[in-house]
Amino acid sequence: MEDFTHFDDQGRARMVDVGAKGVTEREARARGTVFMAPETLSLIKTGGIKKGDVLAVSQVAGIMGAKRTFEIIPMCHPLLLTGIDLDFRYDDQRSAIEIEARVRCQGKTGVEMEALTAVSAAALTIYDMCKAVDRKMVLGEIRLMEKSGGKSGRFFREGEKEWEKS
Repeated sequence: MEDFTHFDDQGRARMVDVGAKGVTEREARARGTVFMAPETLSLIKTGGIKKGDVLAVSQVAGIMGAKRTFEIIPMCHPLLLTGIDLDFRYDDQRSAIEIEARVRCQGKTGVEMEALTAVSAAALTIYDMCKAVDRKMVLGEIRLMEKSGGKSGRFFREGEKEWEKS
């Protein structure tokens, strides 16, 4: 169990003590995808979903999700986040919406879980807002793209196309 820091000597779950760690700039970027029927994607683009502006509401949900990660993931620490950005891209070829979240803080532990939670909350909100017209949507491809800061340094997922800045 040495490699798993969230277990004590008896193999029981614990919250890692980060008190002795130094404060560093930390950032994480995550992505995910919501696949849907082409008609659903068209309704989102044209504002035809009756519940309202799908991406605007999903953006707020992603921000709220990142801020409350410690309340839903048992071993996460509450963090003072300094920035949360969400971006959405239409993928007409795959009939999907891609979501990217970037989360930042100055802290003693990383923000990977906050970025992943932001993407997940945004994806779930897209589903919730569109389920009346498309219950076959699939949420997937949720993954960490990049993280920096802390003792373990930088992680970057190789082989994925970077988004052009809009």
